[in-house]
Amino acid sequence: MRKYEFTSVFAQELTGYLAFKQSMGCYGASRIWYLRSFDTYCTEHAVTAFDQQAIEGWVIFKKSSQPGSSPSWMSYIRDFGRWMRTHGTPEAYVLAESWKSGFFRSQPYLLSREEISLFFRSAAVLETVSPWKWQAVAFFALMHSCGLRTCETRRLQPKDVDLTEGFIDVLWSKGNRSRRLPITGQIIDVLASCDRISRQKFGQHRSGFFVSSTAAPVSPASIGVTFNQIWDQAGLKRSLGGKQPRPYDFRHHFAYANIERWMAEGRDVNVMLPYLSRYMGHATLDSTFYYIHTSPDFMDSYATLVQQGQGMLPEVGFE
Repeated sequence: MRKYEFTSVFAQELTGYLAFKQSMGCYGASRIWYLRSFDTYCTEHAVTAFDQQAIEGWVIFKKSSQPGSSPSWMSYIRDFGRWMRTHGTPEAYVLAESWKSGFFRSQPYLLSREEISLFFRSAAVLETVSPWKWQAVAFFALMHSCGLRTCETRRLQPKDVDLTEGFIDVLWSKGNRSRRLPITGQIIDVLASCDRISRQKFGQHRSGFFVSSTAAPVSPASIGVTFNQIWDQAGLKRSLGGKQPRPYDFRHHFAYANIERWMAEGRDVNVMLPYLSRYMGHATLDSTFYYIHTSPDFMDSYATLVQQGQGMLPEVGFE
């Protein structure tokens, strides 16, 4: 089992909690990242008691640093509090469910072709001394061309990327729905260039296909920071108070761009949807529709398909 170093007074409990979660088959990197953030906060603020003031203080701090984020990360500190209560600290504070209120699901930012083009031009000349200098194009190109989740791209191992046969293996993804995805020649070239430099810098057996300066897998936070740096370096505009572009919007774009391409080619969208759903790693078509409902062109055309009587999911031999 992998060990994680903590520095706060809760170091022993955090280590024990993660060991317990891993024994239950829960290996989520997001949980570890947020708990390490909590540990750092406790160290920097000299927190010594797992009480309401400390826990809610960290939550308020985290909310202010990532406004508009999903409340899902709060479940980690809430679950840790419950574990503390049953493992020797009965007075440990459990974050109230009411803290979920006031959050809204982030709305996708619809990337235009011009914005995507300018983004990748900027990524190719990113001004940084970190591995993102040569990794940025490859990382975001995978999200854009394959519709990957941010966490799926971040977790890729060198062995998961077959540049000879031209595919990537997305393993242990959401709901344990692993899948093998083909990649184009252009993406193979981009990944090969990235892989070559990373091997020169970090050797043949690095901890992830995309790594930090310390050769550790890139952190969730660094992805957003790098995306914003590229966006701003490209001189792309941001709306004041409106929807803001995020790395995940490449996945949204992949979904509705394919739908619109199929419509332009005259294909039966209803037949293609199950394949898109499987490619993106969705359990149901409802999940796929969440990504494509944002395209006005698609929704107008879909209404026409329904009026014409085409079934939502025809029998195409797809399971």
